[in-house]
Formats: sequence, C-alpha cells, structure tokens
Amino acid sequence: MPSDSNDSDPHLLLGEFRRTLDERYRLSIPQQLATDLGNQVVLVKERPGALSLWKHDPWQKQMSEGLDWVSNKLEAGKLEQQVDNLQQLGRLLSSRHCHLQLMGRGRLLLPEGFREFLGVTGGDPLVVVGAAVCVEIWHPQAWLEYLRAEMPGFRQLFGELAD
Repeated sequence: MPSDSNDSDPHLLLGEFRRTLDERYRLSIPQQLATDLGNQVVLVKERPGALSLWKHDPWQKQMSEGLDWVSNKLEAGKLEQQVDNLQQLGRLLSSRHCHLQLMGRGRLLLPEGFREFLGVTGGDPLVVVGAAVCVEIWHPQAWLEYLRAEMPGFRQLFGELAD
C-alpha cells in the first residue's frame, strides 16, 4: 500500500489488524496506516466500542468551521431557545476527542477515558481497521457485531459509492 501523507491525496486507509493494548496502555498502529496519518492525530469517541483516529489538520479544520457556525448563531441570538442542546453539545465536545501524537513505531497512548469508553485495559485485544478516511480502533466484540450487522449490505454500498 503506498503511503503518501499529502492531505489532498484521495488514498484510502484500508486493512484489518489484530493488536494488543500493552500494560502501559499503548497500541501499535500498523505502519502503513500510521504513515498515512502522520504524527499529529485526533482520537475521537465515535460509537460504543469504537474510537477513530484522524489526521490532525483536516479534522481540526472541519471542527473549527462547525464551531464557528455555532458561535455565530449564538452571537446572533438564534440559539436562545436551545440552551439544553448547547449544553449537551458542550458536554460532548468536552469529552469526545483529544489531540495526540503518535510515538515511535506508530504507538498510540490511549487515555483513560477512551479506554473506559472502549471497555478495555492493559493486555486486552483490539482490532485496528482502516475505515477509508480514518483509522478505527474497535473492541473485538463490538467489531464482530458491527460486521455481522453491516456485511450483508456491502455489495449495495459498494455499488452506490463506485457508481
């Protein structure tokens, strides 16, 4: 798999890899995926049993643009009736992601709250999956459940995206 970390490259991150979280809570990201991600990454809580790992700059650009929209609406008084939604957004934003750096040999230190979200501890197995635009880290049982639910629709999805 070629590894060009140019942000404009449409290269897809692909592959499924079995890994073990070491006793220091480090995870070894496969070299071909780590190279494509670069050193600066964002770890994100996506769904129960799964985290995603994104290239820092494109992820940060998208997040900043979205937050600018929300801030502008708030400043214009368009969100006065949505205080509960704003609080919920704030809580989720405060705990949903963190900025990290991949260490030598593509190792990633999983922070405590992210390990809890995955339901893993040191010595536990994980599945690292190239999800086209990001890298995902899955609890093995959650990954198997996801595959069982989604694999029957693969041909249709592929046809829609490739058409």
